[in-house]
Amino acid sequence: MPQQLRTERAAQDRGQAVVLLLVVVVMVAMSVVAIGAFGHRIVARGRAQTAADAAALAAARGGRSAAEHLASLNGASLQRFVQDGDVVTVVVALDGISATARATAGP
Repeated sequence: MPQQLRTERAAQDRGQAVVLLLVVVVMVAMSVVAIGAFGHRIVARGRAQTAADAAALAAARGGRSAAEHLASLNGASLQRFVQDGDVVTVVVALDGISATARATAGP
């Protein structure tokens, strides 16, 4: 191959490398955003479950008002409260995620 032809071909290849690099950068950025959103959802689910557990335990000893108070301290709102004898079931919502917990007042 003559030298001039090699030089022209190398110049064309450089332009393709920039496009490929741009595609890779965009894909990496999209992956980082998706992983961040997934991580946020996992953390929010854990926080909602913690709020539900705390509210259920409080309700087992102090009733509905105790459940509402503890749910609000954890940043959640009490959505449902059911008491059947010694067993209390609560549903709380936090950041659009619902969590359910059950507790018993007795042994």
